Amino acid sequence: MPLTAIALNCTLKAKGESSTDAMIAVLKDAFANCDVTLTETVRVATLDIKPGVTSDEGDGDEWPALREKILAHDILIFAGPIWMGQVGSIAKRVMERMDAFLSETDDAGRMPSYSKVAVAAIVGNEDGAHFSTAQIFQSLNDTGWTIPAVGAIYWVGEAYGDVDFKDLKHTPRIVTKTAKMLAGNAAHLAGILKDAPYPG
Repeated sequence: MPLTAIALNCTLKAKGESSTDAMIAVLKDAFANCDVTLTETVRVATLDIKPGVTSDEGDGDEWPALREKILAHDILIFAGPIWMGQVGSIAKRVMERMDAFLSETDDAGRMPSYSKVAVAAIVGNEDGAHFSTAQIFQSLNDTGWTIPAVGAIYWVGEAYGDVDFKDLKHTPRIVTKTAKMLAGNAAHLAGILKDAPYPG
């Protein structure tokens, strides 16, 4: 069975060009080379994701539909910007909503995200890439996702600079190299888990 991925763009911008989109595009190419199809990128800021820690927070909540999309894929690309030295508020909202997985286990104690792989993609022009990745990975680990080796990619511009990742004329070689490793490791792990899910 072919592997599929979905990307969550957790930029704070509801519209307009985003450096997070530019990083997701790098990963899309890398995953394509590993026979993984990125079927959709969802800009979370365009949705009405209610605050809360359940899978449905009532009228108008668009999380249930997004949750269903996420869980229909083998790989989650969790992407967003550094903001004030840490992961942005949109990404935090998504992590908070995934908290519901803790109480949604099957008879074997497995959360809905068990046997699915997640990776992180971070962009910014301030310090905080490692801290943001740590926040994301701890949250994803708590809620049942599996993180591959070299499971994160990031680009951080010059401090106090005004050049964003989307403004670069060429993707830095180290970013392309890391994308290749990330995609290869994630695809390998997702294939194993698809064929042999966790027993619980």
